[in-house]
Amino acid sequence: MSTSLSTSSGNTDIRPLMSCFPSGVSVVTALDADSVPRGMTCSSLASVALDPATLVVCLRTVGPTLQAALDSGRFAVNLLDERARDVSDLFASGDADRFERAEWRLPLGAGGPHLTGAALAVADCDVAQAVEVGDHTAVFGRVSAVTLADAGEPLLYGRRRYARWSVATSPLAEMSVPLEGDARVSTRL
Repeated sequence: MSTSLSTSSGNTDIRPLMSCFPSGVSVVTALDADSVPRGMTCSSLASVALDPATLVVCLRTVGPTLQAALDSGRFAVNLLDERARDVSDLFASGDADRFERAEWRLPLGAGGPHLTGAALAVADCDVAQAVEVGDHTAVFGRVSAVTLADAGEPLLYGRRRYARWSVATSPLAEMSVPLEGDARVSTRL
């Protein structure tokens, strides 16, 4: 049985659809005009081009993180480690003191604060273009530097739940389950 989810005004709620598309979790950070750090949890991230290396992040149009990125012309994308669920929740909360409660530093030339201890990888970006679409703005960033942690695995999010990459890809999680018409398919629990 299928269910159609739409409102009478014709605006379809796509959140149930997107919850079926698990992704990594990032925190986008930038410094505002007064050098105050701003940041928000963001799972709307994609690679756009390899040459020049370009990412796109979708940020709330009315949010201070977007304004800081646009005003400074720079931002950082912190890809969270699987043990950083608390950091994801903190930066999704809107708490004003989030940078006082998270470990971070601002390396020379960084696009925004690097969340040390929580980030598996960080991309420093220069704003190339911004396109407002509804309540969010797609910000295209040319990657100027990438910093990788020595070790770690990605934090995942889907179906409104977090998951650890190391658990999801563990050989113990794999179970051979025959699917209709094909007994050779292996699925993950």
